[in-house]
Amino acid sequence: MRLVLGCLLGAGLLLMAAPFLWPRRRAEAGTPASDHNPVDGETGHPRQRGLVALRGALAQAGLGSLPLPAFAAISLLLGLAGAALAQALTGVRALGVVAGVVGVVVPMVIVFWRARERRRSNRTVWPDVVDHLVSAVRSGLALPDSVSTLAESGPAPTRAAFADFSRDYRATGSFGYAVDRLKAGLADPVADRILETLRMAREVGGSDLTLVLRDLAAWLRQDAAIRAEVEARQSWVVNAARLGVAAPWIVLLLLSSRPEGAVAYNTGSGVVVIVSGLAVSVIAYRLMVVIGRLPEERRWFR
Repeated sequence: MRLVLGCLLGAGLLLMAAPFLWPRRRAEAGTPASDHNPVDGETGHPRQRGLVALRGALAQAGLGSLPLPAFAAISLLLGLAGAALAQALTGVRALGVVAGVVGVVVPMVIVFWRARERRRSNRTVWPDVVDHLVSAVRSGLALPDSVSTLAESGPAPTRAAFADFSRDYRATGSFGYAVDRLKAGLADPVADRILETLRMAREVGGSDLTLVLRDLAAWLRQDAAIRAEVEARQSWVVNAARLGVAAPWIVLLLLSSRPEGAVAYNTGSGVVVIVSGLAVSVIAYRLMVVIGRLPEERRWFR
């Protein structure tokens, strides 16, 4: 019975911390539902927006082929394994519940971290992609062919995505459909801007495409340089947050390894201490991360 109550308490704390861990993005005011791209599957329901965000993070983390039910099952199994391991090592039921909650959350944290790191590393890649597009367009190639050449001549991290675009375009003959699939696969706000610029040039024409792309490449290089400098100076804030969160729990594990410590933490007061520490750790870490991290670019063209 105590284990069930502990699990319910942990689930309640996770639900209370969810708005801070995964803040909901507000829908763009005044944007009709018909303007959203059906490929992305975005709707006004918060749950659907969360699923869309998770799919985008999986795609950018290189796990786009992993179904969401399989990801949920992996998270649940890791949570159960973490809870069982903590219970076996310490004998403290509250720590087992905390370890289970952490095990469930860790895969999602890793996916979003990896997606963020790939976005960061790709900031130096997109200007080169634009330069290759400019060269292809100036050589007289059509826009679909210019984009398809990036599967061979573009930067290595993006070649697989542009190879998929080439296959989609050859199979359907629809430039818009292939661009939508490419945007969903890349799941990057910078890629959205580039591809929407190409879509507009394809649909309405214009002789200033190369000039627009050159200006975009120059702006992307400048933005990447500024962000890299600011992130290097603020990295100590994030490292301090991680150290500040990890240190008390390491001490708690050492104390729980002693028999008298395990007995003390299995009491009602011990459960309150552990639960309070978990809440304070989550809130403090989120505050430190918000302070030390630059705002992420949003995908305006889904």
